[in-house]
Amino acid sequence: MTIADAQPVIATPERRPDYDEIVNLVAPGSRVLDLGCGTGELMERLIHERGATAQGVDIHQPSVSACISKGLSVIHGDLHEGLADLRDHTFDFVILSRTLQQVADPDKVIAHMLRVGSRAIVSFPNFAYWHVRLHLLFTGTLPISPALPYDWYNTPNIRLITIADFERFCKKQGFSVLKSRPRHWRRHRSPPHQRLLGLAR
Repeated sequence: MTIADAQPVIATPERRPDYDEIVNLVAPGSRVLDLGCGTGELMERLIHERGATAQGVDIHQPSVSACISKGLSVIHGDLHEGLADLRDHTFDFVILSRTLQQVADPDKVIAHMLRVGSRAIVSFPNFAYWHVRLHLLFTGTLPISPALPYDWYNTPNIRLITIADFERFCKKQGFSVLKSRPRHWRRHRSPPHQRLLGLAR
């Protein structure tokens, strides 16, 4: 298992602002692989808005079934299984959205992403965001948000990632950060601590 064994939270109809950014980053007509694709909302947008050819990977059967019911191409398996059999440079973009904090071997997964794709797009919650720090300081507990609706005992998140830690990781691994975009919660009403990065070797 590369993803923590927990039941997924099925996406709600509410529009995810990080998807807006990802769609804008993907060039029209691109070949895209969405890792941890859930029920396929991002793939649908990429197909309809960018004319992309999209394929997904997800370990949870209900999510895979939802994708299939929409006519989406999806592999049922963990991230390593989904990536291992793919040839180099199969995709233009490989996306890992709000999943990195659940991955057991992030260095291997991101290396595979950049092997099978020309570019990688990664979004994750920044656990060092000032709101999180203040909440922890004044309450002694980690905050719960619509994007991270878990208590410590039932969360699928096995890593607490900060922007500085991730950028240091990329530098150590030899990954180039092409774009780095924070999410602005006042404008988008999204979780204030998301971070979106475009990577390349």
